[in-house]
Amino acid sequence: MNIKICPKCEARWIDNQHYWNGTNKKGNETELASLVCDKFGDNTCINPAKGTTKGDGWEKRMTEVSLMLQLHLK
Repeated sequence: MNIKICPKCEARWIDNQHYWNGTNKKGNETELASLVCDKFGDNTCINPAKGTTKGDGWEKRMTEVSLMLQLHLK
């Protein structure tokens, strides 16, 4: 078993599969890059997807939350 831990954010890869911290569920490197690595990462970041623009970042998530709140408050 090969385990890699990012020295910047402590994200984990087990046998090259990213797992979310806290939930230990299979993760998505592109989502991690959009949410964390591209905003807060530095040259120690080990995420191979760092710098991609395909993941859903905070802007999309905030839009979804706003829409859900609007529907709930009606």
